[in-house]
Amino acid sequence: MDREMITVYCGAGKGKTAAALGQGLMAANSGKSVIVIQFLKGCQGENLELVQRLEPEMKVFRFEKFSANYNDLGVQEQAEESANIKNAFGFAKKVLATGECDLLILDEILGLLDLNLVSIEEMKSLLAVKEDSVGLVVTGIHMKEELFPYVDQVHEIETRKG
Repeated sequence: MDREMITVYCGAGKGKTAAALGQGLMAANSGKSVIVIQFLKGCQGENLELVQRLEPEMKVFRFEKFSANYNDLGVQEQAEESANIKNAFGFAKKVLATGECDLLILDEILGLLDLNLVSIEEMKSLLAVKEDSVGLVVTGIHMKEELFPYVDQVHEIETRKG
């Protein structure tokens, strides 16, 4: 069996989530199971009703409870949301370790590093636990140099005009 890849979509441009979801749609279309876990998008996030209609082939999870951006929350709300985000991170690690799906998309997970919600060591541990049979797509604005040895492809998306 071939080892499935770890793909990163990063950069300041728009379209990282769309690229990741496109990869998920292609996988689902070929009969693979896909799990999407969104981070730092609040409980509302982007409207993914269409994607949610693709269940059970493509399942979307959001663990956050507040609709506001993490940085806009008060101290108490940030503490509560941080716990929710850590639960999502733990769920992602479990999915990777058990091979619960064929493709796991961790949308905006790289932002957890920017906010110091997880350490670089925790992120390395998450990437290292991946079963060979599971493909992984991660998104976020900043790709840390320390993670390059753990990933197969990095696509940097930038807006050049507009």
